[in-house]
Amino acid sequence: MHIRNFSIIAHIDHGKSTLADRLIQRCGGLSEREMSQQVLDSMELERERGITIKAQSVALKYLPRDGQDEYLLNVIDTPGHVDFSYEVSRSLAACEGALLVVDAAQGIEAQSISSCMSALEQGLEILPVMNKVDLATADPQRVGAEIDQLLGPTVGGIPQISAKLGIGIEELLQGVIQHIPPPSGSPDGPLRALVIDSSFDSYHGVVSLVRVVDGTVALHDPVRVLSTGQCCQVTGLGVYTPHRKPRQRLHSGEVGYLLTGVKDIHAIPVGDTLCGGATTPVPAPLPGFKRIKPRVFAGLFPVDASRFEALREALGRLSLNDSALQYEPENSRALGSGFRAGFLGSLHLEIVQERLFREYGLEPIATMPTVAYEVVVQSGETLLVDSPAKLPERNRIREIREPIMRVELLTPTEYIGDVMDLCTRRRGKQMGLHYPGGGRQASIHFELPLGEIVLDFFDRLKSLTRGHASYDYDFLCFRATDAVKLEIHINGEAVDALSSLVHRQSAATRGRRLAVRMRELIPRQMFDVAVQAVVGSRVIARETVKALRKNVTAKCYGGDVSRKRKLLDKQKAGKRRMKQLGNVQVPQEAFMAVLRVDQGK
Repeated sequence: MHIRNFSIIAHIDHGKSTLADRLIQRCGGLSEREMSQQVLDSMELERERGITIKAQSVALKYLPRDGQDEYLLNVIDTPGHVDFSYEVSRSLAACEGALLVVDAAQGIEAQSISSCMSALEQGLEILPVMNKVDLATADPQRVGAEIDQLLGPTVGGIPQISAKLGIGIEELLQGVIQHIPPPSGSPDGPLRALVIDSSFDSYHGVVSLVRVVDGTVALHDPVRVLSTGQCCQVTGLGVYTPHRKPRQRLHSGEVGYLLTGVKDIHAIPVGDTLCGGATTPVPAPLPGFKRIKPRVFAGLFPVDASRFEALREALGRLSLNDSALQYEPENSRALGSGFRAGFLGSLHLEIVQERLFREYGLEPIATMPTVAYEVVVQSGETLLVDSPAKLPERNRIREIREPIMRVELLTPTEYIGDVMDLCTRRRGKQMGLHYPGGGRQASIHFELPLGEIVLDFFDRLKSLTRGHASYDYDFLCFRATDAVKLEIHINGEAVDALSSLVHRQSAATRGRRLAVRMRELIPRQMFDVAVQAVVGSRVIARETVKALRKNVTAKCYGGDVSRKRKLLDKQKAGKRRMKQLGNVQVPQEAFMAVLRVDQGK
């Protein structure tokens, strides 16, 4: 049987998952009764948000209508949001080609370019596809010119389809067969299989999604994890159609799942190479794929301290198939024991929180997201600081460096001024401006601090451009900055979970907003509660939660006024003692509200 392995890549909402549905429908992967919108978006969260979070694969048998040989198509649907670009990188490592899906109305967008460049770097054959040609706003001629500018003139033209209506699907499948090369590899050589993804099944243990590059793996074969040397036996094999379909063996070039019964979630790392258990000499490891380091960090703390171990186990299972999620234990005076976790962006953080709740029944408190800074101390040593609590004393610091990102923004020309203004106010430095695709939209290049991007930059950009702009970014360097530690003091006590590292010029504005928000959320006590935003030893903002007042004179229906005054003086003295001894409880909502405090830029 002839094999074609390819990914579907595109910008968010350009129709990747809908196209995957049509391919499944055409190849008979599911019955009409089983078909639903976004079949491969199996997570409830993906369907609710209308985005792909996890890359999904499906093996389809395609028999052309002209009676040619049967083909096995291994299709991998990938995410489009910038926060999940690491999933795209993993998927491309298992393929020889990629379908670059472009909206016939919106044209080339930022993530389209980024994913396309990743595919070209890995030597994949790119087949551009123009989707949504049925829309009244579609402009195939203009979008075709944009694609030609990105990839060069396309021999034979660009397939034009409507994944929603099923138009052009047969012609697209013919294009896949003609333009995407068959898999390379040695069918008769020793086994080498790349672990693309993993998940955990309470009954089967670790479920590994593998691409067999060389050789064959069969049921009950012994296999070895190349990086650790651990040996185990294959207890199950098969492919996704998209349901699990058991097989007796997987051959060179095929993509499928592999079960070993191993319960240790770290025993078979994603990106590792599997080889035969008795293979000698040990074969060379496969190159794997680009590993992405987390750029945004936040604390995750269980609401109930007794759920600490449950949170540890849940994070371990999520990190099994989410290589960008990293975590380590952390302790907070305000919140107790928890974890300092690393993410690719604020959406990634939000998705992990939601998955913890839906899949494991946990609703952890997340602290203020921060980025990792390089701190050079007086001795010359460079520290990587991913938490405000780890920042050394000011007199020990020689220099603080913040991560700078290279950002490409694509926007309609009428919004150029607004986008430039947004980036400039976020301390951005413009590096270039050009007009691809005949001048309908502008490509603007900026250098922007990551700390100015992670919270609300995406929302602001979409708001300013009515949803038409897009952006993509990658790491450039660490650069010296004037960062300070912003603390929130409640009743004179610093709450470490509300601390953050910010640029000095935005500290006052952010401090005022945080103080106002805390004043609204902290319950009133029997005494005044001071909420202060502090930088170093200087208070830059203050709000007061006014005391509840009990009417101590309610029972005085007359008599001398000195009696009422004595009761009021006694009440004041009591409140002073409470202010000195009282312990203010900060509600859970206050910590969550920090994430929604607008930067006001």
